[in-house]
Amino acid sequence: MPKHGTLLDLSAKKRLRVAGLMSGTSADGVDVAIVDIDSRSTRLVAFATVPYSATIRRAIFSLFDPATSTVDKICHYNFVLGHIFADAVIKLCDSSGISLKTIDLIGSHGQTIYHDPSGGRYTKRLVRSTLQIGEPAVIAQRTGIATVADFRPADMAVGGQGAPLVPFADYILFADKRITRAVQNIGGIANVTYLPASSSPDKIIAFDTGPGNMIIDGLVHFVSGGKKTFDRNGAFAARGTVNRTMLKKMLRHPYFHRQPPKTTGREEFGLRYSRDIYNYAVAGHVCNEDIVATATAFTTVTIADAYRRFLPKMPEQVILCGGGAKNETLIKMLRQQIEKTKILTTGDFGIDPDAKEAVSFAILAWAAVKGIPGNVPAATGGQKPVILGKIVQV
Repeated sequence: MPKHGTLLDLSAKKRLRVAGLMSGTSADGVDVAIVDIDSRSTRLVAFATVPYSATIRRAIFSLFDPATSTVDKICHYNFVLGHIFADAVIKLCDSSGISLKTIDLIGSHGQTIYHDPSGGRYTKRLVRSTLQIGEPAVIAQRTGIATVADFRPADMAVGGQGAPLVPFADYILFADKRITRAVQNIGGIANVTYLPASSSPDKIIAFDTGPGNMIIDGLVHFVSGGKKTFDRNGAFAARGTVNRTMLKKMLRHPYFHRQPPKTTGREEFGLRYSRDIYNYAVAGHVCNEDIVATATAFTTVTIADAYRRFLPKMPEQVILCGGGAKNETLIKMLRQQIEKTKILTTGDFGIDPDAKEAVSFAILAWAAVKGIPGNVPAATGGQKPVILGKIVQV
């Protein structure tokens, strides 16, 4: 396995080839992006999603719920996922003909199993916390490549919410001198980064708009009797009609009235929430297609409403990424919500929408070894800019 130079060598090197690793709230698999990065440009070299087996996916979901998660399970799967993440890098290199020896650095977000941005009290102090697993020491030793991981805690240590973390990467990739843009990720959770034209990083606004695919996936699971995990291309929702009564109930959730900076996750909008909504819909005799159509509308309405409530003005362009960027029904509904805004995807800029998050964590790893702060305090609520990530050398 390759063994590269010291951190001093990496920090001095003008161009780094970085593998970014990401597993999101949907826990579908590991996204792997190999990216060439320097101070002027970022180029996606290769990308793949390595799906989890059904057994591993069930195990991960059991870790999300305090009722089914145990310390021994967390300990075990932290290392199991380290091996899976390492395998994902090696597989992508093999399949794309890229030598593992050419990769200078790995940046791994890991798999979030619990995120508590609201925090709890310890003596007189409010303590926020988060936990991502996928042991970086395993990744580093299996690949022979220095690995940066655990990006969120540094921001939380200075009073931030540890999310959203991608605004720094969004600024590098998509900021424009003339055009005001919003980068809208629609993964399990949906988050926006607002990039005013010709602005500096301290002018960025970023926050979670609410659920992205999470509620859609959860309701598809229930209406299909567990046979399906998501609505491919929005085909199921396309056959339904939005139920306004059900939508109004969903929009009453207090999260949508909170002021940014704010983040959310499975703790508020996970399977338990989806089950409650499903039971409500069934009791109201809402048909399966209408249930999924309403959940899809819920995502688009909360995105558009967040823009109107919390952004200085509507962006001229919205750049979509994440799995939701491939849901045709969702995009059609979003266009109806923000008619005057041009909707693009990161694919229009040479980055597969599914790859964008993995690319972002490659950029954050690059920033860490270069000594560049990677959080945006205006987005996370952190007290100051800090370098993100813990570095494991080999």
